[in-house]
Amino acid sequence: MDYKRLLTIQDISCVGQCSLTVALPILSACGLETAILPSAVLSTHTAGFKGFTFRDLADDMPSILSHWVSENIKFDAVYTGYLGSINQIDYVLDIASKTLKEGGKLFVDPAMADNGKLYPIFNDEYVKAMVKLCKNADYIIPNITEACFLTGVEYKEVYDKAYVDLLTKKLLELGAKNVILTGVSYKEGKTGVVAVESGNYYYYEHDKLPNSCHGTGDIYSSAFVGAYLNGKSIYDAIKIAADYTVDAIRITADDKEHWYGAKFEPVLKNLIEYLK
Repeated sequence: MDYKRLLTIQDISCVGQCSLTVALPILSACGLETAILPSAVLSTHTAGFKGFTFRDLADDMPSILSHWVSENIKFDAVYTGYLGSINQIDYVLDIASKTLKEGGKLFVDPAMADNGKLYPIFNDEYVKAMVKLCKNADYIIPNITEACFLTGVEYKEVYDKAYVDLLTKKLLELGAKNVILTGVSYKEGKTGVVAVESGNYYYYEHDKLPNSCHGTGDIYSSAFVGAYLNGKSIYDAIKIAADYTVDAIRITADDKEHWYGAKFEPVLKNLIEYLK
């Protein structure tokens, strides 16, 4: 594998095992040179903690980009996660257009919602802005809730394959070239991932664990991007990312004090093995 350089743009939640504190170690474990651009700094993530601090770093992005352009810094891929504000969307598009190498890929995790609801600080205007970013992506990695907000399809907790097909169809109609849809569950005790790449449909199903953890979307997206950039096929990449995420959730299950995230670090060795 060529030694690839990736840029990931997402927030730093100082405590909580999500966003950049997840993406950087996972992508590095995948053997990628990982550059970062923090979109915001939060004292903790926004789920379960009260009174968290938030600082939008959008104003820093143009000058950072200007410096990178002057140094002719280029990336094989750009991967976005949680963005701090609406005006960052145009900045991110500008960054991708000026720093991606020819043939480079833009991966977008529209990290903004789960369980039928938007995260705190986000609203319908933010959703509209995120649609613009997704239109320009080579791969988008939404969960079911995010897919519903992006497409205007009614959110359902119980659904069938026709419903999922409708979501992926509408996501592609937005302009995204390929779709990775997470959290697709057709039967009790199971969940999985749907991928639609170049018109081909894939589904990987795995056990649905009874415990849930914050930040697993970031773990999954980072592992998927890392696996894909290691030259794995789309099916192998969605499988590797899912298996690794399940490993992290499983070892967190018995620790009731660790409610704020998944213990992804002790199982990084598993991810490295999956990539071999």
